[in-house]
Amino acid sequence: MAKSSKTPEQKKYEKLEQKHETKRPVLKNCLKAFWVGGVICMIGQAITYFYIYFFDFTEQTAGNPTVATMIFISMLLTGFGVYDHIGQYAGAGSAVPVTGFGNAVISAAIEHRTEGFVLGVGGNMFKLAGSVILFGVFSAFVVALVKTLLVMWGVL
Repeated sequence: MAKSSKTPEQKKYEKLEQKHETKRPVLKNCLKAFWVGGVICMIGQAITYFYIYFFDFTEQTAGNPTVATMIFISMLLTGFGVYDHIGQYAGAGSAVPVTGFGNAVISAAIEHRTEGFVLGVGGNMFKLAGSVILFGVFSAFVVALVKTLLVMWGVL
């Protein structure tokens, strides 16, 4: 709708709406997200070093158990209700790392647990996870196919 076609009542309502609109502290929210996301990544790095030091992993092989551990920790924190508070404080800072994936999966499972383990928990927890896993597997297949072709052609 163009501005010129608005009625006087609509213009009056727009002014009233702008007057009462809550101003968002964008910079403050960005700093909180950056800080919490950084702490999550720092914890992940500490877990990586833990696996390297105590279980004789290399830097390249410690990534998978680190990701699994971070997802497990986020699922535990979600189950105890702690991750929700972190998410309220940090916003996207808690959703972007892999811990946000774990939180999303377990939240759906917890929300639908009254419907039973198979139809409630199992069926609903993979609504989000299914598409993420499918996209990840498909993307990995495409990248592996491209790399294989490049190696066969002698480019890599």
